[in-house]
Amino acid sequence: MDAERDADDLIAEAAATPVDGWGFDWLAGRATEERPPWGYARLVADRMAHATAALDVDTGGGEVLAEVPRPPKLLTATEGWPPNVEVARRILRRVGATVVAVDPDAPLPFRDASFDLVVSRHPVRTDWAQTARVLRPGGTFLSQQIGPGTMRELSEAILGPLPPPATRHPEQAVSDAEAAGLRLVDLRRATLRAEFFDIGAVVWFLRKVIWTVPGFTVDSYRDRLRELHRRIVDEGPFVAHAERFLIEATRP
Repeated sequence: MDAERDADDLIAEAAATPVDGWGFDWLAGRATEERPPWGYARLVADRMAHATAALDVDTGGGEVLAEVPRPPKLLTATEGWPPNVEVARRILRRVGATVVAVDPDAPLPFRDASFDLVVSRHPVRTDWAQTARVLRPGGTFLSQQIGPGTMRELSEAILGPLPPPATRHPEQAVSDAEAAGLRLVDLRRATLRAEFFDIGAVVWFLRKVIWTVPGFTVDSYRDRLRELHRRIVDEGPFVAHAERFLIEATRP
């Protein structure tokens, strides 16, 4: 009974905590995840320093873009999740970025060849044809993407066994980029260890990273969450692995 009450307290706390933006500060001391070795934020800052017009697609709360030390003269970001739009607008004022609210399934609302740099961290999906369209000749697309089967251990802890992942494969991204007329410059992959130290961290993560367990609600999975809480108490941190890949391509 004590373990179950502890679980319910942790779950309630996480369920009541906002998940706006794309920062993960709330997980400090409660969960960890290795960072990819290529240093995406550093790569973006380097490319931004040499750009004249840049676009950040699916900016989230603007957390990565806000840290660019030398932004280009024209800096634009798109975001499709309404709660994040206002967060991004507030955060990105300091770098002079314009944040455009978009329909994730609609074409990018920009003219052809508008940007010499397009970046995107963990996009919901990449519209390769639209990316190529808004890039100027010689322009660059740089993106850190979620790989196939990311956090699969956590998904299966809640949902049970799953079939092999059918989407988000780096090879498919390369094929789609080339079909859109882009030329591959770089492709790197990484498997990153993640640890969750309490069930509250799991709940908050599942509420924020919604594709891990599509349609997740606490009420729907409370029994599974209690089981996972007991597992963490008995065995230690729950371990899962995030899959990431970096892709860079240019428009000839």
